Amino acid sequence: MGDRAKTAAGAAGGVPAADRPSAVRNVVLVGHSGSGKTRLVEALARTAGAVGRAGRVEDGGTVSDHDGIERRHHRSVQLSLVPVDWDGCRINLLDTPGYADFVGELRAGLRAADAALFVVSAAQEADAVAASTRAAWEECAAVGTPRAIVVTHLDTARTGFAELTEVCAGLFGHDDPDAVLPLYLPVRGAEGADGRAPVTGLAGLLSERVLDYSTGVRREEPPDGRRAELVAGARARLIEGIIAESEDESLMDRYLGGGPIDPETLVGDLEKAVARGAFHPVLAAAPAADGGAQGLGTVELLELITRGFPSPLEHEPRAVTAPDGSDRPPVVCDPGGPLVAEVVKTASDPYVGRISLVRVFSGTLRPEETVHVCGRGPAGRREGSRGDRDLHEADDRTGALTSPFGGRQRPVTHCVAGDLVCVARLGHAESGDTVSDRDDPLLMEPWPLPEPLLPLAVRARGRADEDRLSQGLARLVAEDPALRLEQNPDTGQTVLWCLGEAHQEVALERLREHHGVRVDAVPYEVALRETFGGASSGRGRHVKQSGGHGQYAVCEIDVEPLPPGSGIEFVDEVVGGAVPRPFVASVEKGVRAQAARGIVTGHPLVDVRVTLRDGKAHSVDSSDAAFQTAGALALREAAAGVPVRLLEPVDEVEVLVPDEYVGPVMSDLSGRRGRVVGTDRAGPGRTLVRAEVPEAGITRYAVDLRSVSHGTGRFGRTYARHEPMPPHLAEKIRERAGKSS
Repeated sequence: MGDRAKTAAGAAGGVPAADRPSAVRNVVLVGHSGSGKTRLVEALARTAGAVGRAGRVEDGGTVSDHDGIERRHHRSVQLSLVPVDWDGCRINLLDTPGYADFVGELRAGLRAADAALFVVSAAQEADAVAASTRAAWEECAAVGTPRAIVVTHLDTARTGFAELTEVCAGLFGHDDPDAVLPLYLPVRGAEGADGRAPVTGLAGLLSERVLDYSTGVRREEPPDGRRAELVAGARARLIEGIIAESEDESLMDRYLGGGPIDPETLVGDLEKAVARGAFHPVLAAAPAADGGAQGLGTVELLELITRGFPSPLEHEPRAVTAPDGSDRPPVVCDPGGPLVAEVVKTASDPYVGRISLVRVFSGTLRPEETVHVCGRGPAGRREGSRGDRDLHEADDRTGALTSPFGGRQRPVTHCVAGDLVCVARLGHAESGDTVSDRDDPLLMEPWPLPEPLLPLAVRARGRADEDRLSQGLARLVAEDPALRLEQNPDTGQTVLWCLGEAHQEVALERLREHHGVRVDAVPYEVALRETFGGASSGRGRHVKQSGGHGQYAVCEIDVEPLPPGSGIEFVDEVVGGAVPRPFVASVEKGVRAQAARGIVTGHPLVDVRVTLRDGKAHSVDSSDAAFQTAGALALREAAAGVPVRLLEPVDEVEVLVPDEYVGPVMSDLSGRRGRVVGTDRAGPGRTLVRAEVPEAGITRYAVDLRSVSHGTGRFGRTYARHEPMPPHLAEKIRERAGKSS
């Protein structure tokens, strides 16, 4: 055992691991969908004794079944917590979704963890490591997060372990491929009837021992001659890689000179290099066979976590401010310090209300105490947005604290700095919020959220659902801040902006099942506009006499088009009092009301100047309502004399892709009636494509770009202006409007 493990496991005077930050390990599992993350978590929990049998994804949950925090569907799309104890350490395993649509959950897990396990499946082709996995690796590299790689599905492998290790070294260790090396090699048994040789054990490159898992329980054996020859080359390369990262500069000289090197020295240097994020070991793992207590490689993986991954004490102090933005000293991981915690995830449960998964960074969190909750809403957390937007804060009272254990919840009396806990009834908290002392409120800058760019228009199915829809949507966005809610004033639609199609499906399912709101998805409408194609005049005459008080109003107007963005301009040029002054304002009201309703297709009329030049009034029968009606009639008559053009919104789009996809992306944008306006270099091997594209052509671009770029592209969009729609497309919309009227 190295010095770091001794610090965690020894000299604690019997203090439980959960009360010692030095004995806590927070580890996030990252990998593409189907890589085996959840099965690996279950195997680790089983080896550590947290569950009595292997869980199954098909059962509808994982070992982290917690009120709302877990995923209750056949696909895991939510962050979940699974704590286990091993070798005197508390290990918090954070299982993240593998779908690219749920990168918000992934980023929450990265924020809560101090180290990461990247899970790669050997059952896929060598070049099939998902772009989202590579992007997460780069995010970890940017902040120096320690990382290791776990290879799964070796028994159904399409790619050999050695080949996949080389692929990972090329993808993840492009700056230093020798920093991505295996610690163990898989050992296969005899071929079965299907011609496959199952993986039954591991050959340790440093220990030079064979770890046999064929019986379901790990046994150490000395290697035979054939296996010793197989591992010799890999062992030499591993030793060289460890020495290259060693802080002892004399070690390389001794190695090159043929001098002996103590294995404990190598192990100690390996642990330090892993903790610094300078070396990334590759391991193999698999769930235990039926009846087995320990899955292949799970003991080695747990040892790496406890001995190689850092504790929260080794993390840099966290930057904080006061809620008003004034500077405050950074906080360190000290159970006796001021309370600073962060809400990693929130969810609603029909029985206990809101549940929050919280990471404590400083101080000690206890149940039934009043705390201060402060944070930025989603609008202030989007990538590229201003950080001072959408601040909210309130005092709140914590409910019961629990920690998941198998399928049950284990009450806890407190949670110290460095640990994670589930908190009930923290009613005002949203994902990313800071929880601190009521008398000393602090704010941590939350992790950035990706911009959701795939619209989902929803409509309540019945009157009772209309009443519940707004509350359900508010809760949905609080639970998943990667969603953005919009009430579109132009189309009147309620729109949920999502990250992808799977994100849309899950949002609808949560609305229906968790919040009891029956909703339907309806086609998303682009906010079109109408404008005049030339100058015209119109006369509005509203005269009615049916006995008693009548209605009398006549107005004559000129209409001329204005430059884009001008809106509606109203000018009064009446002379001689033909239209009394109070009724001039009535004409303007009628004109603006009709413009808002549209003329031909029901879309608002914009960018015209309306000049009132004459009219007639009656001393008794004229009224405000009559002149409003006359103004609307005059505008419709003026529109009948000229073409009414349809304007569509055009967005400025920036697409970031690897160089090999620039051509396909530019061709695809052109097919969407886009105009490419330029390209810029955006780092090694990446290009930023700038274009202007009609919004109607990119409503599904969040999905289509993944197909064009094989999941490697990202894009952003901002509204630029409205432009005339091509005549053949405008005619189709006019025909539809005519049929529906």
